[in-house]
Amino acid sequence: MPNRAALPNRVELMESVLDSYPEGIALVGIDGQVLFWNHAAESITGFTGIEVVARAVPDALEPILAEPAHQEGSSGDANAHPLRGSIVHAQHRHGDALCTSARTLILRDGLGERIGKAVFFHPAESQDALLRGDVGEGLEPIGSMERLEERMEELFKDFKERNVPLSLLWITVDQAHVLRHTHGLRACEAMLERVERTLANGLRPQEELGRWGDDEFLILSHERRPQALAAFAQHIAGLTRTTDFRWWGDRISLTVSVGAALAEPDETLPLLLERAKSAMLASVHAGGNHMTLAPKRFPGEPAAESPTFIRQSAEGAQGAMPAANPASNSRQESTPPALETRRESCSQS
Repeated sequence: MPNRAALPNRVELMESVLDSYPEGIALVGIDGQVLFWNHAAESITGFTGIEVVARAVPDALEPILAEPAHQEGSSGDANAHPLRGSIVHAQHRHGDALCTSARTLILRDGLGERIGKAVFFHPAESQDALLRGDVGEGLEPIGSMERLEERMEELFKDFKERNVPLSLLWITVDQAHVLRHTHGLRACEAMLERVERTLANGLRPQEELGRWGDDEFLILSHERRPQALAAFAQHIAGLTRTTDFRWWGDRISLTVSVGAALAEPDETLPLLLERAKSAMLASVHAGGNHMTLAPKRFPGEPAAESPTFIRQSAEGAQGAMPAANPASNSRQESTPPALETRRESCSQS
């Protein structure tokens, strides 16, 4: 029988496990005092455990440890996705702004009484390394263009005032225009709903998706590097190619044209949207199934009439806000890709 005195203390084992996590973790008691502060939390914030545990919470950390709108483990959010969180603006110990993604898990005893909470957080810029949503567990798309426009304005304000990165993907389904004429409006709408679900399943925490016009979508992201945004756009294009859409025995192959743009400090939201739209149209005019990254503008430079775009095949990888374009308008100068179908029995559709 093992010597109990030689066995590690259970609390020490638990602390060792939590200290091994790359994500910041704080355990907070019912009285609001921090009971545990792991090594990653020290590294992210600059505050050591000695400065935080069993002491008054520093004002700089209050936004992270305060009760957030998003909680897991509460009665109203029992099925929350484990990777979701909220963007929180705190302050590093050295005074620098600290943008984090934080989520809170309510802790309860065996009788269901609340005994504290666990707060998990990481720098928002590390979002590039986060896992993408698993199929069937995607984020909920924004339900209306009006709400999508409101979210863009909110995120653009955060970008201007708090330097929170913002980027846009403007996406159009290449086959939508032809499908509407060959199979009808119902088939086209069913296809767009299928694509929307597929895209939502490929999003990461804090990314948002909504319909923008007849055949188009916008994804609001927080990528800060052109290379990461281009890779994300390629990922989205790849997801669409895997969409299995069938209509009355026809199995229809789908592709998208994607325009990507990073927000810049000297531009307005309408200009950002115009750059994303122009990049999307460049992908359409290239024959579809392309991703185009809008070029960076220099401070004070007016929007270029004929910019040079970074364009890749998706196989490899102050004015009014631009209106969402119906398919017929956004493709006036391009020929829609041919509709590729495979005939199958109706029992398979």
